[in-house]
Amino acid sequence: MSEPPGGALDADVWDRSFRPWDLYFGVVWAAMLVFTIAAPNSAPVRATAFTLFALFAPWYIWVGRPELMRTPDSRRSLYYIVGAVLLFLPPAILLGEMRSAAFALVPQCFMLLSMSRALWAVTVLNVVPVAGWALVWRPPAEAIFFNALFSVVTLAFSAVLGSWIIRIIAQSAERADLIAELEASREEVSRLSAERGALAERERMSREIHDTLAQGFTSVLILVQAVDAELERDLPGARRHLDLMADTARRNLAEARALVAGGAPADLHGSSLPDALRRLAARHGPGPGPAEVSVSVEVTGEARPLAPALEVVALRTCQEALSNTARHAGPGATAAISLAYTDAALCVEVRDTGRGFDASAPSDGYGLSGLRARAVEVGGSAEVRTDPGGGTLVAVRLPLPPTPTAPPTPPPSSLTGSPA
Repeated sequence: MSEPPGGALDADVWDRSFRPWDLYFGVVWAAMLVFTIAAPNSAPVRATAFTLFALFAPWYIWVGRPELMRTPDSRRSLYYIVGAVLLFLPPAILLGEMRSAAFALVPQCFMLLSMSRALWAVTVLNVVPVAGWALVWRPPAEAIFFNALFSVVTLAFSAVLGSWIIRIIAQSAERADLIAELEASREEVSRLSAERGALAERERMSREIHDTLAQGFTSVLILVQAVDAELERDLPGARRHLDLMADTARRNLAEARALVAGGAPADLHGSSLPDALRRLAARHGPGPGPAEVSVSVEVTGEARPLAPALEVVALRTCQEALSNTARHAGPGATAAISLAYTDAALCVEVRDTGRGFDASAPSDGYGLSGLRARAVEVGGSAEVRTDPGGGTLVAVRLPLPPTPTAPPTPPPSSLTGSPA
């Protein structure tokens, strides 16, 4: 049993309760020395018993206690117990009062030795002093009988006490192992939770960057190509595209700042969701952009502020759907955004008239998978329906918390009279 290096969780019950054992051993040792001084025997006998038993204290402090406070070594533990028994037996034979010191030695035997060795040591501690006392002092038969009977009783008590001590030690060791396993499990859970959190945050940032910055940079690259083609033949068109590049860069910068700050997207800052979608549709509408798509917005139901997470999912869904429409739907395609507010859900649909695609084809991008993941994170669902040549429908349904209703107005009292 090792000394507890830290708090309570680092030590078992046995380690934490060892100081009372020190006190108990010290009290027994001091009491035996007092008994030796007060014994009616001759001075040489008392001096011999006193000297031998006094040596037990340094033997315990220098050898026994360090052994008790760590995992016992069978050889060193046996060495200590043999020495303690040799220091105990002569005083116990010379003075009958000294046999009470066995109550301090017996627990140590069971703490340090195996069950079989401990029982042998306890038997020696209880039987040899009585037999030696009887041989040295030749007391009456009646005294021998009562002392032998007392020895048998203490031997039985020692065996019961020892088995209890061994069970306590085993239970304490088991609990220490369980605590160690629990600490290891908690550290593992903490590590896995941190890794899971880091992975989730990485996925979230990947979606945010894909839906905002990546799309903006793609637009800038397309505009750069358009400007390069127009520099020599269409300067007014090139200037318009340069203005679009500046506007796109400003929006990307605002989105980057929002990502760093962890706030709402730039389009939703100080604005409602329908207004943000109308601005988004205007940016994709006919004009000097490199991939113009005619986009309409329809809002049904009573528009109202919702939880920021829900509005972000709705906005990102429309951004992703319109970006895909601009890149893949083909020339002349149109798109329609439908935003429906109900008591139970917010329904967002983006439908285009483009060329569609094969939904079963594998895709390694963040677009559609990120769209579905966003919806699932807020308890919603996302569906993409498309066929080659038949356009594409992106539908997201986001559940809303129940709207609190005002308590009913109590009917007017039928009693007449002035209010109290």
